[in-house]
Amino acid sequence: MKKKNLINFLMTAALFASFALWTFAVAVFDVKPIGPCGSPIGFAALNGFSHALTGVNMTLYTFTDWLGLFSVGIMFAFAVTGLVQLIKRRSLFKVDLSLIVLGETYLLVFLAYLLFEVFVVNRRPVLIEGFLEASYPSSTTLLVMTVIPTAMIELRPRIKSKTARGIAYVSLAVFALFTVIGRTVSGVHWLTDIIGGLLLAAAIDMLYFSVRQAVTDRAG
Repeated sequence: MKKKNLINFLMTAALFASFALWTFAVAVFDVKPIGPCGSPIGFAALNGFSHALTGVNMTLYTFTDWLGLFSVGIMFAFAVTGLVQLIKRRSLFKVDLSLIVLGETYLLVFLAYLLFEVFVVNRRPVLIEGFLEASYPSSTTLLVMTVIPTAMIELRPRIKSKTARGIAYVSLAVFALFTVIGRTVSGVHWLTDIIGGLLLAAAIDMLYFSVRQAVTDRAG
């Protein structure tokens, strides 16, 4: 394995370890029943303070929910690209390796979502349609911050014009930033949920980049 690939995987491991440590801290540190229906919440002082600052904005919550569908649309577009290649080339082994790695990355995001729906760390600071849902990590933050950075990497060789690529990058970055900030200030997540979503997204992004780089080097 090349030295740069080894460094990439070590960074990936460090990010996953950081997320694991943060999750453990959220589960055990300063846990108090400050949530709806007396639900226990970690980092109670920090979360209670930040939630009091933002309040709850259900309009912004709904809007950022809809924005999340844009990320799903990007996932669908890359899935269709891979499917078209599969049909034209008549072999899975002839599909771009980067698209296969990207598909595996999307699957990992979905599995992470399912995992934290089953093993609940924190529940929301508000009831959603009368139900108290799991909120850690923020699934919208996780989705946006994995789909957008990986899309930027995939678009680089596919958009030849530097101007068009620059416009696409800026648009995607603004979209991601607005969504995460909007999700934070909407008050439907604890601050620790957002941080957890960012940490897990960073770990998955780095895993995608590491595997993509490794398979590309091997293929080359």
